Amino acid sequence: MTPTAHEPGTLPGGTVDAVVIGGGAAGLNGALMLARSRRSVVVIDSGTPRNAPAEGVHGLLALDGTPPAELLARGRDEVRRYGGQVVAGEVVSAAPAPPAEDGDLRFTVGLAGGRTLTARRLLVATGLRDVLPEVPGLARHWGHGVVHCPYCHGWEVRDEPIGLLAVGPVSVHQALLFRQLTDDLVYFAGGTDLDEDTRARFAARGIRVVDAAVEEVVAGDDGGIAGVRLSDGQFVARRVLAVATRMQARTRGLEALRLPMEDLPGGMGNRFSSGMAGVTDVPGVWVAGNATDLTAQVGASAAAGALAGAHINALLATADTDEALAASVTAASGATAA
Repeated sequence: MTPTAHEPGTLPGGTVDAVVIGGGAAGLNGALMLARSRRSVVVIDSGTPRNAPAEGVHGLLALDGTPPAELLARGRDEVRRYGGQVVAGEVVSAAPAPPAEDGDLRFTVGLAGGRTLTARRLLVATGLRDVLPEVPGLARHWGHGVVHCPYCHGWEVRDEPIGLLAVGPVSVHQALLFRQLTDDLVYFAGGTDLDEDTRARFAARGIRVVDAAVEEVVAGDDGGIAGVRLSDGQFVARRVLAVATRMQARTRGLEALRLPMEDLPGGMGNRFSSGMAGVTDVPGVWVAGNATDLTAQVGASAAAGALAGAHINALLATADTDEALAASVTAASGATAA
């Protein structure tokens, strides 16, 4: 039986060409490119995708509305079709290892439970985690009545009474985007700065501003959101709440790689720094997807993973050629000496 992402699977012995840490769109597409290039590749999938609460993936051409679990299941099957492995597990350590005899890079990846892998190259595609404001009742509706992205979820909440919980300057831009989707939008400023020019712009678009802080999200009889309770005791009926989360790259277990991190402005979060094709300052390590591009949707993350996978294969091809040339020169020298 082919193992699913939720079964441990069997780790290969010896050294593989690449280990991909993360089994989301970026990691799987990177692995797909490597597997199709006849590289030995293992994807370590923790089984905790960021978009798990969502009912469907949106804005992805030809696959719009596909449930996230179904999309990832297809991706795992495709990687396996070309000889790649997808193994369920949680990475607890990843670190440089002593190089091979020819000087090529090596990395050791440790999994919870004690299993280990050795790889020539690493692709980090761990994604991110969303940190919500600490408002009682908010987290339970995340991914359904509580949304963050007008492009991911906006059509599904169109024409609903929407409340936007302000967390900083990014919320002003977010409000204008959600106003495109509904005529009934309330901006809960909650103590954030809102200058007179912005208030005038909101008024011109019919966005109501409430300055009192939101103290509680109130659930309705149907289990969805009924509204919010304010610090002054007022109840404001809402069916949907929008909020910009603080997005933090998942870094657990990767500390020994010493990958550079970058804080984004306005308290939006932090990410792994990367260059073209996901290259990092750490030789032999690439990053792709939301771990380095916090605002990338599924399509962009998958494309970034594909580019990183192709780049890894290209540099491995160069390393293989260097090794073959060195062996050839050594053999020729030995034959001449004989």
